[in-house]
Amino acid sequence: MTPTDREVLPKAFFLPSGGTDHDESQRFCLFHSPQGAPRGRVLYLHPFAEELNTTRRVVAQQARAMARAGYAVLQIDLLGCGDSSGDFAEATWSDWLNDAQLALGWLNSKSDGPLWLWGLRSGTLLATALLSRLSQPANLLLWQPVVSGPQVLQQFLRLHAASQWLGSQKADGPTPAQRLAQGQTVDVAGYTIGPELAGGLADARLQPFDGGTAGRIVWLELSTQSDVALSPAGQSELRRWHAAHWEVDARSVAGPAFWQTVSADEAPNLISTTLAAMVDQHASQLRVAP
Repeated sequence: MTPTDREVLPKAFFLPSGGTDHDESQRFCLFHSPQGAPRGRVLYLHPFAEELNTTRRVVAQQARAMARAGYAVLQIDLLGCGDSSGDFAEATWSDWLNDAQLALGWLNSKSDGPLWLWGLRSGTLLATALLSRLSQPANLLLWQPVVSGPQVLQQFLRLHAASQWLGSQKADGPTPAQRLAQGQTVDVAGYTIGPELAGGLADARLQPFDGGTAGRIVWLELSTQSDVALSPAGQSELRRWHAAHWEVDARSVAGPAFWQTVSADEAPNLISTTLAAMVDQHASQLRVAP
């Protein structure tokens, strides 16, 4: 850790949930105070299951960089995730939306300026869903977005099949998807997922909200190769946001798929590109860069 990093260490605290879910407990949060002239507020929404842990390092680096640039950044561990209380098996999509709204209320009480909702992977679905609950304008910062919840759920359930191929579990009986459809919980890769969370995730879509004010959307995809175009799914999705009058800035950035590994990956290009895009005031038209 550099001396500069030590100057911007975040404040860790537990935010009371307000009794809006199964347990009237607390959510673990990290708040990065802005350094210098304030530029705005950022609420970070993490990805699904183990990806929360594999992405902590890069997210922490980005949050510190944002704070140094003048942004107030709040990270929250959702119900049943990370260091927050509650069981992952009891969490629902609605609970997580309530947590995101709770965190935003706290952030609003501590800082002002333009609001950014920053999501990573499934966190991008949560960020866009949160738009429908807001009475204030917001911008979106989407890292490696997924365009639908079923895509996330399918990838997660594939981990169960992978464990069977490795011989750790028997392959007979209903599939995890079938058990969830029957209202049962399923154990996958150390996480117990309930049918309500699976159902909420299955209904989630990355789509513009019809109400409210369209803001800016910064869409960043990672690629291990340089000069790679955005994914076809991403380009198709971005045309919808542009048609809904959002100012779109989309780029493909060279860097590792750090959410897939437990190694100490770093993504300096992603961090610098993110900051440059956030302060760019000229993304008034659809911009899709390789």
